Amino acid sequence: MANEMELTGRCMCGAVKIVATARKPTVAACHCNMCRQWSSGPFMGVNCQNAAFEGEESIGRTRSSDWAERGFCTKCGSNLFYHIIDSKDYQIAAGLFDDQSKLRMSLQVFTDSKPKFYEFSNETKMMTGAEVAASFGPSPK
Repeated sequence: MANEMELTGRCMCGAVKIVATARKPTVAACHCNMCRQWSSGPFMGVNCQNAAFEGEESIGRTRSSDWAERGFCTKCGSNLFYHIIDSKDYQIAAGLFDDQSKLRMSLQVFTDSKPKFYEFSNETKMMTGAEVAASFGPSPK
C-alpha cells in the first residue's frame, strides 16, 4: 500500500519497544470519558497492524470494556495502546513513535464527549459517540 509505513518507538523508560506498520500515517484523537481518564486528555493513537512489542514482561493490560484492553508500561506508566481483543489492529499512542514528522491528525471521535476547555484547530473528520458505535460497533444479532 502506498501510504503504509513502518514505525518504531518506545515507552518513556525504554522498557517496552514497538515496531508496527501503519496503513496510513494518520492520528485519531478519542475524546471519550475513558480515554480522558486514562490519559488526562484525548488519547491520540495511530492505527497499526503487525505490532511487535519487545519487553512484553513490562506491559500491563487492563480490560476497559467487554471488547477492549489498554496497555501501559509497568515500569514508567506510559500509555502504550488501545486494542480491540478480537482484532490484530492496535491504536498505538502517537507520542511513543521516534519519527512523528509524517503523522497527521485525520479523525476525532466521541466529539460529543469532549469538554469545552480545549479545541483542536486541525481540520479532521468528526464523529459523535453514536456515529462511532454505528460505524465500528458490534453487529446486531
